[in-house]
Formats: sequence, structure tokens, C-alpha cells
Amino acid sequence: MNPLTLVQRLEHLNVRIADLALWAERVAFDLNDWTFNGRPLARGAAWPSREGVVRFAHPEIAVPDEWPLEHTRLDVDLGGEGLVHLRYRESEEGFGLNPFHQKFPVRERSFSVDAEVVARLPFGVPNPDPRLARARLLLFEPSLVRLLRLLGLTTATAWTLGEHEAVEGLVIAAEHAINALSWPSETSIYIGRLADAPITREIWQPPANPDPHPPGLSEGEIEEVEQAAGRLEQDLRALRERYPKHGVIALTGQAHLDLAWLWPMDETRRKAQRTYHTMVALMERYPEFRFHQSSAQIYAFLEQDDPDLFKQIQEKARAGQWEPIGGMWVEPDANMTSGESMVRQLLYGQRYFRRQFGSYHTVCWMPDCFGFTPGMPQILLGAGITNFFTIKPTWSETNKFPFDLFWWEGIDGSRVLAHMFDNPGNPDDRNLSGYNGDVSPGAIIGTWQRYRGKHLSHESLLSIGYGDGGGGVVPEMLEQARVLDLFPLVPELNFTWVRSFFERTRERIENQTLPVWVGELYLELHRGTLTSQSRVKYLHRHAERDLVAAEALASMCALFGGELPASLESQWQVLLRNEFHDILPGSSIREVNQTTERELSSVIEAAGAQIDRSLESLSRHAVPAGDQPALLLVNPDLSPRPIRAEIPGEFPGAQTVKGGSVLSDSRQVPGLGGATITSAAQSGDLEVTPGLLENAFIRVTLDENSSLLSVYDRRAGREVLAGPGNQLWAYVDKPRSWDAWDIEAGYERNGEPITRAESVRVIEEGPHRAAIRVERRFRSSRIIQEIRLWANSARLEFRTTLDWHDRHWLLKARFPLAIHSTRAAYETAFGVVERPTHRNTSWDAARFEVAGHRFADLSEPGFGVALLNDGKYGYHAWGNELGISLLRAPAFPDPLADEGEQTFTYALLPHSGSWLEGGVLMEAEDLNRPLLARRCSTESESHWQTLQIEGIKLGLGALKPLEDGGGLALRLYEPHGARGSVRVNLPAGWELGPELDLLEEEQGEANTAFGPFQIRTWRLQPGT
Repeated sequence: MNPLTLVQRLEHLNVRIADLALWAERVAFDLNDWTFNGRPLARGAAWPSREGVVRFAHPEIAVPDEWPLEHTRLDVDLGGEGLVHLRYRESEEGFGLNPFHQKFPVRERSFSVDAEVVARLPFGVPNPDPRLARARLLLFEPSLVRLLRLLGLTTATAWTLGEHEAVEGLVIAAEHAINALSWPSETSIYIGRLADAPITREIWQPPANPDPHPPGLSEGEIEEVEQAAGRLEQDLRALRERYPKHGVIALTGQAHLDLAWLWPMDETRRKAQRTYHTMVALMERYPEFRFHQSSAQIYAFLEQDDPDLFKQIQEKARAGQWEPIGGMWVEPDANMTSGESMVRQLLYGQRYFRRQFGSYHTVCWMPDCFGFTPGMPQILLGAGITNFFTIKPTWSETNKFPFDLFWWEGIDGSRVLAHMFDNPGNPDDRNLSGYNGDVSPGAIIGTWQRYRGKHLSHESLLSIGYGDGGGGVVPEMLEQARVLDLFPLVPELNFTWVRSFFERTRERIENQTLPVWVGELYLELHRGTLTSQSRVKYLHRHAERDLVAAEALASMCALFGGELPASLESQWQVLLRNEFHDILPGSSIREVNQTTERELSSVIEAAGAQIDRSLESLSRHAVPAGDQPALLLVNPDLSPRPIRAEIPGEFPGAQTVKGGSVLSDSRQVPGLGGATITSAAQSGDLEVTPGLLENAFIRVTLDENSSLLSVYDRRAGREVLAGPGNQLWAYVDKPRSWDAWDIEAGYERNGEPITRAESVRVIEEGPHRAAIRVERRFRSSRIIQEIRLWANSARLEFRTTLDWHDRHWLLKARFPLAIHSTRAAYETAFGVVERPTHRNTSWDAARFEVAGHRFADLSEPGFGVALLNDGKYGYHAWGNELGISLLRAPAFPDPLADEGEQTFTYALLPHSGSWLEGGVLMEAEDLNRPLLARRCSTESESHWQTLQIEGIKLGLGALKPLEDGGGLALRLYEPHGARGSVRVNLPAGWELGPELDLLEEEQGEANTAFGPFQIRTWRLQPGT
């Protein structure tokens, strides 16, 4: 009987395995004669410069004749991440260089090396001491490597199985294999082999290495190793017969290459080349290997940067080894992206993949996004995607998500098949967990044990490979996948296409009842990403709205008889890539945010130029010719709007303000139409003092610091507030981890109100708009608000300029309302999502910060109050209080997040009826994309409409040119959860064509009936 416990025996085995590993390299020799940017650099020397991309080169390396090429490796550590090219006489091969990929196979006996390298460690961390640390040619001992792999997997499986009765057999099999070996022990050889071992570095004064190249194993010792490996394989097979495998794990290789995060996008483009060269090389050597990569943007970059590699990827895709996946332009944030932007992610992504790889995709691959809007299932189905994959809900820190194989049902009732896996990871490598999986017994068995859907389908997915910063699969993972076939109780492993996995799963569940998750997939973590980097979010909102408006106006010109407009795809692509799930959430480094701000500003500028051209065209086609100065006002939205505009210069009847004029008018501008006016007409009385703002809709009373004491709705005859309104609060914002990502639960217990006003003065006195300017100071920062009220609206605006110079604060605006409701509604992609205002359960309490787009609303039957904004996404609703997050100031990964000045607007809107009946959607769109104005000359005032929608109230998704030409696409959605029909009235010469899916492919005759939250798209075509 062995006196040691099983745990002690396993520990002893691991010590013996580490000792055996000292002989895994048979022989090696150092490589000198390197150059750094063309100049000699000695092995071991520090880089002369760390800036930018540097180039290493070695002129020629000769493999000894007696070395088998299949057992020869180039082993280098050049001091950073890079792309290594091995160049032969008539060919070459590329490999990514990083801490996970440093040993490269060679094809021929003579080759040269060049490499492009940056002084960075994984995840963009600077290498403080980059140097040519290691450069060798080595010959490994294949039989010992095989035995070491078997032994390592045996002990790892035993550790993972814990107290299972099969563990004793595994330990005995490993002990028999090791005990069958006689091992070199001669002192000089042993000390030589120990020279580079970790234990040697802990000795006060290690002995001099008697032989820098100690001999390898003898032929007799190698024969013992081969016999021990064969015996161990036999024992494992016998154990497998006794303890059969349980379950199936479908493996797919991945590299989850974040488009930008802790490195700029230019570095991502280099990471892509490094990673994909390595993956293509692995496919040559492991024909069973399957690898997937999402994001059309990455492929488009690769087309430009490395067209030869791109062609190799296309070839591997045709051969079935490389799987393009996801169908989207990038893996976007799925909380803040609008419905129309989500459509364009799929429209331009799917079209790209069909063009370059021959087909559309059926799987949405979004493993790492921070929650998912309930509008997604319908949008996915409309673009041909029936399956959805993520793992992110497994990160929720409060409640365990109950399903991992389920139907995900959206707000309209649409369902997609969803799958998640919960990979516990590899305890020996913290970089391998979640979607960055390993082929280790811990990951394989652990994933299967945690799979709760196994009673529905006996197969789960597991993606393997180093990711986030690229890297991908390493050869050892593929070798282990082969060897684990021998093992008892380890699930069967098969490489697969993700698409095929979902197809097989659908066949198995065909006659079964799957659980259904209805509504959003809320992540109980990373709530701060709804607010971090507010400037980026503001520019994103405006780029979205301006592109939609630019397309609508250009299409209106076509409906008036002008030429069909060109696609704005190139501008949409810039917007879409900046919706990536570490860019739009504000969780990237400063360099990324600076680039994003420039790119989104360029989109806004380009959209503005298109709008100007369209306004000029409309002024010629829609305005009666004449010589009377006038103003053309165009409404790019579906709902009619009252005249409300801010223009440069003066205009008859308008109110002069700083920078131009403002006008508000009781007259309406039709949806997707316009009006020409020759003067502004006052639309009602306005009264303003430092303590009062009043029009025909509301009366606002303020205290001496301009906090709202009362907002009285004159139409409804009731008070709106239940306490002081527009309370500005600053909360200490220092999360336990994930600085830019997280807001801690209970943050509200450590905050302070910002009440005292340094100055209060009236700056606009009507008749069209009144405004009070309030200046406050918080520590080193300033808050300037213009509290504004238009003559023709109940919308009370807070135009806010922050000059921020403090770290780790969360700034919020709070409005206690005289409303009692257990649920609040928040705009989401093509609809609204309702969430509780109470904390009855842990699920309710976890939603203390939630996503909303242009508005949130708290309503009772017949009356409600909405909180609007033009670039914010984080809200809260506690009891009767609505609040909005205005700014966060984290210090990592951008130490200057939102430092300095920025301007935005939020607004309070009391309304009658439901939020849709009360005009909330119209007012929210008006705040975000005001009426478009152009000066012109006319014969008389007029108004016009290019097309008219009669019937149920709908929202506009898009009015745009078809991507393949020949007409226009009109996309409408039901925003409220109602049913009804509409009639589409078009101008002469145009007709309503067939219904389209979201990829603009025909789906049959036009259907004009809408169900709750339903999206419909039709072709508008010139009449015959």
C-alpha cells in the first residue's frame, strides 16, 4: 500500500514530470549575427530604440544535416510582439511572435529570418526592457515530448476528477510509466540541464555550468521512454473502456482579436497579420484544425495590408478549415447601438462576407459584449441569422444566468437559438478562460460539467486559443486534442464549424421543449460603460442621426424627381467600426478615443455636406420660385413637428441669440417633408425671471440656486415633481476592479449634492425661447447649465457644458417625480424595454444602472414624464425617481477620460397619455436631430411632403438608396408594442414595391400590417 495520499502522489508525479522535461530538448545552439533596423545587435542586448515598429533580421541559418526537420524549431524571444517571416529559397512562411508563440517549425535546411516587432507585452503593456533575449535553433526529443504530454494530461485529468474512483487508476498508470525509466544522473550533465530551470535562479550562487550544451538521452534511454509512453497509452485505453467518455465538446479555434482596446487600431492590424499567419501555418500541419474569425472590418483591413495572406484565408475557407463568422461589420456594443446601426452592421457585414467568401452567415458571434438589447433577435432574423452565441452573462456577479441552451425571444416575439458555455479555464494559465479556452482536462471536463443543457443536446461548444489581443491557437492545444481521445471520462473532442454545431443542435432539439429567455440579456457588471468617454458617445449619437438624416434627405430629392442617391456605405463603415465593444463603451486607451473622436467628427462632417447638397436641391425643386427671402425647413423624421429651429444670422420675426437666431412656431413641418416660411410667428407667451420659466404648457419655479422647486403642467393641472428637480450629484466612483467598466452597487451611499450656484442670470427672454444660465463649481471642475424653455413645447432643456478636471467621480442628474409606477420604459433598438422601479428581488436590485437611448419614461395611466438626452445612455429609476448619468472620470485605461470641456443637452418632458401618444418620440428625435434649415427665396409660404404614412404611429428606421440601385428602401418600425396597419402614400411616378429583408432582398408582396415592435422594409420604385 502506498503510504502517500492521492494528492501527495499527484504532487510527486508533477515534480518527476518537471524533472523529465529538462531533457525534452536534445540539443540547441545559439544564433548570432542579428541586425536591428539594419544595424548589428548582439544576442542578449537591449534594443537601441523602443519607438514604433522595429525590424530584426538574420541573414542565413543552416540546419545540421543530421537533424530531422520535423523535430527542429527556431526558438526566439526578440523582446516584444511581432510577425516573423522564415524565408526559403523559393517560398516563405509567417508566424506571429508573442509569449505564446516563440517556437516555429522550419521547412528547409537553409533559411533567413526577418521580423517586424513592437516593444509590447500582451494586452498592449509596454515592455520596460526590450532586448534580444533568446535566439536558438533546437532539436527536440519527440518520444520524450510525447511521454511528457501523456503524463501531464494524466495528472491534470486526475486533479480535475477529484474524488472520482478513476483517479486511482490514472495515478497508478502514470507512476508505472515513470518508474519504468532509468534516468541520467551524472552530476555535470544534470547540473547542465538544470542551468535554465526556475529552481536554479533561486540559488544564492549557482554553480558554474560545466557544459552549456549537455548531451541528450542515449538510445537506450530513448527506447525506455518509447516503451513507457506505449504502456501508458495502453493503460489509458483500458481505463477508457472501464470509464467511458461522457458528452461531446465541439472545438473551434479563435483569437478574439479586439478591434481596439489597450492598443490602437494600427496595432490591431498588425496583430491580425501575426495571428492569421500562424493559424494558416497550423492548418497546413493539422488538417483537422478549424478556426473562426468574425468582423468584416478585420478582413477588409487584411485585404489592404496583406493581400497574399487574405488569399490564403479565402483558400482555407473554401477548404473548410477557416470559418468566417458573425455576419457583422464588427462585434459591436449591443446596448447603445441604435436599431438602424445594428441593421447596417449586418447589411454591410453580410454583403462583405458573401462577396469575399461566397455566403451569408447564420450565427451571430458576440462572446464579449456587455449585454444585449431585446431588439436583437428580430434584427438578426431579418438578416438571415438564426443562431446566437455569447458567454458574457456567465460574468454576471449577482445572479447566475439560468440557461446555456435556450430560445432567446425579443420584444416582438422573434426567437433565435442561443448557446453559451461556462469554461472555468486553465488554472496554470490565467489567460485561458471563458471564450479564450484551452484543451486542458480542467477546461474540457469543467465546461462539460457546467453545461446545463446536456439533457437537451449532448454536445457543447468550446472556443480555444489565446485571445483579446490575438494570438490564437498554439500547437500544443492541437496535440492535446489528439491525445485526450485516449482518456477516460474526458468528453469526446471534435473540431467543427460553429455553423455546423448549431445545425446539429437544431436537429437534436427539434422535438424538445427548450427554455425561453424573454427580453434583454442584461449583464450584471460593466455598467459604467454606458457613461465612460461621454464625448465619444455624444459624437456617436450625432453621427448615427446625421447619417440617417443625410440618406433621408437625399431620398426625398429622388422622390421629387431628382437622381437616385449614392450609398453612404463608406461613411457607415467608419461609424460601425467605432461601435466596437471596447470603443463605444469607453473602455479603451486614450489613443483609441482620440482616433474615434476624429473619425466620428469626419462622419458628421461628411453627412452634413450631403445634407447641404440635398437642401440646395430641395430648395430648387420644392420651393415656389420667387424673390422673397425665406427659410426652408425640412423634417427628416416620420412624425410632424412644430417649427423649432436655431439658425445663423437674423430672420424676420425670429429672436436674436448669441450666435444667430431662434424661432418657434405653432405651424407644423410634415414628416419627411418641409415648409417654407418668410417670417417667424410667435407661438405663445413666455415669461422668465431668475426664479421662473413659464409658457402655455408648463410653469417652472426655481430656488436661489436654480434647483427646480416646481414644474407645474398647466394642461393637466398637476405638479410634475415630488421634490427638488435637476439635482446634480457627484458620487465617489472607485470600483473594485475594471475602472472604466464598472459602477459599484451601493455607489449612492457615498455622494454629495452640487447645489450652490456661483452665478444665475437670464440670458434669453423670448419671445421664442427663454433661458437662465447657471454656473456651479465642484472641486476643480465647472458646471454651466442653460435651463431653456421654448414657447411651443413642454420640453424643459438643460444645455450643459462641463469643464471637468477631477478623477473618479460619477456625475448624475436626478428628478423625483410625482408619478407612481412599478416600471419605467427606456428606448432601445427599434422599441422600448421596460424595467422595474423597485428592488423586490436580486434580479431587480442588480439593475441599478441601465441602458437607454434617447429617452426614459415614467408614466401612470394618462400622464407621464420623460427624460430625454442627445448623447447619454446610462439611466436609473428608483421608486419615483428618474436619473441620468452625465459623466464618469476613471483613470484606467485612459487616465484623462473626459478631461476638459464638453457640451450636451438633457431635457424633462411631461406629457399626457402614453409616452408615444404624448409625443416623446418626436421630441426626443427633435432634440437629437433638429429641423434642417436653409435660406432661400420664394414666391409664397408653402409646405410639402414627399411621402405620407397613414395609420398606426410608427418610427422611421431609414429612407435610403438601395445598395444595389434601382430604387429606395423605406424601413419603419412599431415603437410602442401595439398593432395596426398603415397606408403608404407616394408621389406620382413612384410605387410601393415588394417587401425586403434587412439585407434588401425581396421577400414577397408588401405587407403594411404591423405587430408589436415589428420592423418592415419595402422597396420604393419608380412606377411603370
